[in-house]
Amino acid sequence: MSRRAAPALRAGSEQHKELFCRQFIDTHQDYDPDTLPWPELSEVELSRLRGVPFWQEVFHTERRAGAIVDAFTPQVTDLVVREAVALQGFEEQRHAKLIRVMIDRYGIDATEQPLEQFPPDLETAFIDFGFGECLDAFLGFGAFKTARESEFLPAAMFDIFDVLMFEETRHIVFFINYMAWREKRRGLGTARRAAKSLRFYGRAGRRLLGMVRRGQDANDGKDFAVTQANLFLDGFSFRGFVEDCYRENARRMSVFDPALMQPRLLPAMADLALKGLRVWDRARPQLRRPAAG
Repeated sequence: MSRRAAPALRAGSEQHKELFCRQFIDTHQDYDPDTLPWPELSEVELSRLRGVPFWQEVFHTERRAGAIVDAFTPQVTDLVVREAVALQGFEEQRHAKLIRVMIDRYGIDATEQPLEQFPPDLETAFIDFGFGECLDAFLGFGAFKTARESEFLPAAMFDIFDVLMFEETRHIVFFINYMAWREKRRGLGTARRAAKSLRFYGRAGRRLLGMVRRGQDANDGKDFAVTQANLFLDGFSFRGFVEDCYRENARRMSVFDPALMQPRLLPAMADLALKGLRVWDRARPQLRRPAAG
């Protein structure tokens, strides 16, 4: 589900296709993960980085993403869209390389796991991956802001991660517009598109929970010490986290052409949750007031 494009741009049109593909291709960044300005870390900072329990899952996810996009690319019949999808595959592989370079440079305990066999329907696998990336990034925006403000790692490390965050945002905008272009050309109405989005987001949520459980099981909660967790949890509130996700999503999306569509389901859910929490905050003093008599 996506924000509507500007009136002059009709979803599914050639102009729409040219805009979202050209925007994606033209904003590609040229860099090599090996030559990024990786900072020297102190023993405390190394301990924090190594203690994050999900690096193996993140590395596997990025490798799998690159493989899925590469496998799907030859099936894209439109040449302009295929060029953009191929570029995304390259960037996903580069994300995996960046994580690999970080793992090797800082001695993180994460091994390369074999990729599972992909289903015959590669387009569905690509769509599954795209909705998962939308969910991961929306939550990641808030977590990234919290980690940076807590000074969990040096600013130079977050500058490198910010390169990934920008590319993930580009991928989301491209994917949302690809889906709008694809679904419009297939004649799907608003209700069917909304139902499909909810279904794929639900699948993405289940996969994310599975990743969290696997990360916890692999580390048994021992490596990520309480003192490290407190850097995140000190003053943490669910409301604050949702606000960070919502605001960071809006900030990062604001750099893109306003004629392009952007994800709107997750921001709308966050906005609804925040409104509900504000109502609860106003009602709570009345609920606690003792009854008269």
